[in-house]
Amino acid sequence: MFDVAAESYDRFMGRFAIPLAPVFADFAGVEPGERVVDVGCGPGALTGELVDRLGADAVAAIDPSEPFVEAVRDRYPDVDVRHGGAESLPFHDGSFDRAVAQLVVSFMSDPVQGLREMARVTRPGGIVAASVWDLTGGRSPLGPFWRAVNAVDPGEAGERQVPGGREGDLRQLLTEAGLTGVEETELVVTVEHESFEAWWEPFTFGVGPAGGYLARQDDEQRLAIKEHARAEYPDAPGIRQAYAWAARGTVV
Repeated sequence: MFDVAAESYDRFMGRFAIPLAPVFADFAGVEPGERVVDVGCGPGALTGELVDRLGADAVAAIDPSEPFVEAVRDRYPDVDVRHGGAESLPFHDGSFDRAVAQLVVSFMSDPVQGLREMARVTRPGGIVAASVWDLTGGRSPLGPFWRAVNAVDPGEAGERQVPGGREGDLRQLLTEAGLTGVEETELVVTVEHESFEAWWEPFTFGVGPAGGYLARQDDEQRLAIKEHARAEYPDAPGIRQAYAWAARGTVV
């Protein structure tokens, strides 16, 4: 699903994840002098924001995708970057002031266990924070794509039922993971697309569930989806907003 070049992910989701990073870091309360781990770092959209705020020596990152790990190591050579999943983090108890996960809880094999691990490696009184696009509500950057898919393939569930993708999900998951004082909010980013084709092309790179779905279709089905998606952007180029849910809690 994410065994793709970092550049492909950058063009597919990075155009949204990069502007989301400072908004999410603000919500997570990241402050100078802290040590923070970026769990499910991808090619480093949030990692770069953390480095800018804290310095590379105060940031660690981990991701299960080898290409993404190599990309973050190349981009931020002084960051402690590991290969692995959230469900078994290779860090000592209480190593960080904050553990953050941007757009990754929905891909964890066991979200509660992943968040428990984030809490374990965070000191008592520290913060665990996570964000997931509003996939169920259809207000994510992927909403127009999945609406076009459903116009052609009504039985395809897409990413509507992913963990964390609806209001209240992240609050519940963090609470189940043992965090206290859990708060949830809505984050929004604004992205301008140069044209419909500029928006559409990255979906053909095979990245994530959307790219994987499109790659499995024949040429006729792909064209039908594309034309339905075009109707979502009648004024392209244009500015679009994307919404995410975010939650944070305190480690006991």
